Amino acid sequence: MPLAIEDYALIGDCHTGALVGTDGSIDWLCLPRFDSPSTFGALLGDEEHGHWRLAPAGAGRCTSRHYEPDTFVLVTRWETPTGTVEVIDLMPHGDRRADLVRRVRGIEGTVRMEQVLRIRFDYADAVPWVRQLPEGDGSTHTILAVAGPDAAVVRGPRLQAEGRSHRAVFEVSAGEQVDTVLTWFPSHRPPPEPMPVDDRIEATRAWWRHWVEPCTDLGRYDEAVRRSLLVLRALTHEDTGGVVAAATTSLPEEAGGVRNWDYRYVWLRDAALTLSALMSHGFQTEAMEWRDWLLRAIAGDPADVQIMYGLAGERRLPETELASLPGYRGAAPVRVGNAAYLQFQGDVFGEVMLALEKARTIGIAESTFSWSLQVALLDFVEHNLDRPDNGIWEIRGPLRTFTHSRAMLWAAFECGIRAVREHGLAGPVARWEALRDRLRAEIDEHGFDPGRGSFVQSYDSAEVDASLLQLAQIGYAAPDDPRMLGTVAALEQDLLRDGLLMRYRTESSVDGIDGGEHPFLACSFWLAQQYAESGRLDDAIALMDRLVSFCNDVGILSEEYDPATGRQMGNTPQALSHLALVGAAEAIAAGGEAGGRAVQPDVTGD
Repeated sequence: MPLAIEDYALIGDCHTGALVGTDGSIDWLCLPRFDSPSTFGALLGDEEHGHWRLAPAGAGRCTSRHYEPDTFVLVTRWETPTGTVEVIDLMPHGDRRADLVRRVRGIEGTVRMEQVLRIRFDYADAVPWVRQLPEGDGSTHTILAVAGPDAAVVRGPRLQAEGRSHRAVFEVSAGEQVDTVLTWFPSHRPPPEPMPVDDRIEATRAWWRHWVEPCTDLGRYDEAVRRSLLVLRALTHEDTGGVVAAATTSLPEEAGGVRNWDYRYVWLRDAALTLSALMSHGFQTEAMEWRDWLLRAIAGDPADVQIMYGLAGERRLPETELASLPGYRGAAPVRVGNAAYLQFQGDVFGEVMLALEKARTIGIAESTFSWSLQVALLDFVEHNLDRPDNGIWEIRGPLRTFTHSRAMLWAAFECGIRAVREHGLAGPVARWEALRDRLRAEIDEHGFDPGRGSFVQSYDSAEVDASLLQLAQIGYAAPDDPRMLGTVAALEQDLLRDGLLMRYRTESSVDGIDGGEHPFLACSFWLAQQYAESGRLDDAIALMDRLVSFCNDVGILSEEYDPATGRQMGNTPQALSHLALVGAAEAIAAGGEAGGRAVQPDVTGD
């Protein structure tokens, strides 16, 4: 059975990522990209579905683990009755190879180590043919695993076939080190040459530390913010510039539930928000890469714009259910692909325009292509202005006129207007201003409940939605606007569960999906940000402290959190959770500098 979600740490090479458990087992790895079929799939089943365990013989859980500072080099420490060892896990960066290194380093005494390797390509549907290669010396051993288009070469201690897996047992004493390296490659090519392990480890450490070096003085939550920015970079594909929403598929939102989705794709919304978070900390290169990715992905007819794409901008992401993986602790189905790519979500136009505006304001010059594309997007929005949508949460029920989506369309036009008025770009600014004003008038009339003093989830409804907190973030209403304060009061009344914020009431049947979910972490971070920006600084800090405590031992957050069990839920690491953490931390830092004032809503409650 796989471990609890929070028991996994991420290692990655900015092409893909592996999840390493506290038991020393790598239970999830897709090669060579995040969205490739799995090579190790035990996370969504058991050991038979592929895993790679390296630990002292007979040991259960590690003594401690940590990342080397400002890197994704994971150090796992094991203290046993006979000695102490550390296992260093990493995916080397920069060599354009799909490598995974596991180094055992002896610290004290002598420890008997056990390695169990079970490779299962194509989501555990392909058991490879494994044979020994005639290379290596007396201390190393090489095996080759091949199945269809996939192949992997493993170099390290001698692995002996035992049933459907391979096992090695070896001893490591103080001062000794033993390396095992797995390299994926296309099966039609010859196996890659052995890598210079020491050089690649040092280069990887140096790259991560150089990347994060501009991040200084991040305030009260410095450690959590730095790790979150590193996670966002790790989820950004180095070659294409695409930002995946998470490294996994089908981790459930509810234990044993059916809300299991594939997040290994690039949502325009999440990628735009990630870009904004990175730009806030000076990462212009990533802004350029993502803008280039965006221009390639959505080039063509604006009517064909999707809410999500593959890592390289692939458009077809059909959703299928896999029979080869039974699901995380039995939570089925396991899905690959995501049918939401066919949805219309009006809010993405606002998020994209806001991100491109931020790039413009930090000095990234508009090209003729980039600005003309933005003009074309606004033209498409104008001609689809009255179109209901699926909303930010990808509702699979009836289409609605979501207040959040309408406000984001307002923001899209506002960005276009500022581009003309403040940056001298050419566009039909008078028409955009008229459309912006029309949207504001209808949102104020139909997206706001004057009796309750709150914005509402969809036009003329009685429900509220955590996404309404973003109306203050985009400048539609000031954080201390009475309407925002009333919205916060309504959210606290309707959606707080154990002090954490739900996205919306799933029991309202708005989403058309069976089952429930747990509090969505990004929403609670948005609430902490709203508290800070509206003067409730003590409340912001109290909520933020609690949310940061949900990070696992190496600073990773998933999508949701179950306060009853103290367990993370949903796909991991979740980009939206980490970028919302960054936004809340920035708001708290700004609130502390300004000196917050308490603001209470003047509203009528139910």
